[in-house]
Amino acid sequence: MKTIKITLILLFVVQITLAQESDLSVFKAFIGKTWKAEGNWGDGTKFKQEIDFKFDLDSTIVITKSKGFTNKEQTKYGSRNHGIRKYDTITKTIKFWEFDVFGGVTEGEVHVDGKNIVYQYKYGESVVTDMWEYVNNTTYNFKVGNYKDDEWKEVYLETQFKASNTDTNGR
Repeated sequence: MKTIKITLILLFVVQITLAQESDLSVFKAFIGKTWKAEGNWGDGTKFKQEIDFKFDLDSTIVITKSKGFTNKEQTKYGSRNHGIRKYDTITKTIKFWEFDVFGGVTEGEVHVDGKNIVYQYKYGESVVTDMWEYVNNTTYNFKVGNYKDDEWKEVYLETQFKASNTDTNGR
C-alpha cells in the first residue's frame, strides 16, 4: 500500500512538472539561438537588440538576456535587460518581468496565439503590446504599439528578429 502511494505521488509530481514545462513550450523555438533586430522607433531613434533565451529551474522559467543601447545618446551598446517568463498556475497565464540597466522593471502578461507571442504591459498610463509574429523558425516580425481588439491602433516600432544558432544543446 505504501509503494502504491509513493508511486502515485511521484506520477503526480511528474505530471505537474510536465504541465508546467508545456505551458512555456512556445519558447522552445527561441532556445539555443541569439535573436537580433535593428530598426527605428517612430520618433526616429535607433532600435538595436540581441536576445538570448534559456530554460532554467527544471524548465519552469525562461531567462532572457538582452543587449541594447545603454545610454540616452545611443552610443553605448551592451547588457541592457534580464528577463523572466513564468507560468502562473493560479491565473493560468504566462507572466513576465524585465529588469533593465537603468533600474526599472517592466512586468506584464504573455499571450500565445498559435506561433505568435504577444507581450502586454503597462507603460506609464498606456498599455503597450510587443508582438512576435511567426514567419519561420528563424524569423519573427516584431511590432511594438497600441494593439486593441485584434487591431493595431498605433505602431511605434516595426522590424524583424532573426535568429542565429549559439548552442546546439538548447541551453
